Amino acid sequence: MTRLDLHATAVLLPAGGLLLLGRPGAGKSDLAFRLVEQGAMLVADDRVELRVHGDGGIEAAPPPRLAGLLELRGVGILRLPWRAPAALRLALDLDREPERLPPPPAEWPRLAFGPASLPVLGFRPFEASAPAKALAALARATDMDRHGPARDPR
Repeated sequence: MTRLDLHATAVLLPAGGLLLLGRPGAGKSDLAFRLVEQGAMLVADDRVELRVHGDGGIEAAPPPRLAGLLELRGVGILRLPWRAPAALRLALDLDREPERLPPPPAEWPRLAFGPASLPVLGFRPFEASAPAKALAALARATDMDRHGPARDPR
């Protein structure tokens, strides 16, 4: 099994796991906290252990010493309910500007990890609509996985 320890944050939603990538201060923990407030489960904050399984799926889990902990700037370290491992379905890159109209999910850039990969989207985490947009992006990514690429109406 391939493993990697990554500076990132991960949450679990009904549609699957969401990996949040970005430099320190980019908004990973803030967005994760807002998603948790809307019903997501924390998987890991600050450090995420990624594992690739034989079926090609990528799972996320926290390092044991950080399990259930989330650092919220200006508030401190919070202890939250958590769940792991989580099968990841999408990565949001908080350091990359989002495209105004991204292509269909089958054409999204991919984050390669060993023999597996995840779709990646640029994302603005501090917009008021960021949690809803994250859910919509995950729904698009998982719909593509189940039913093939969505048709572009243009």
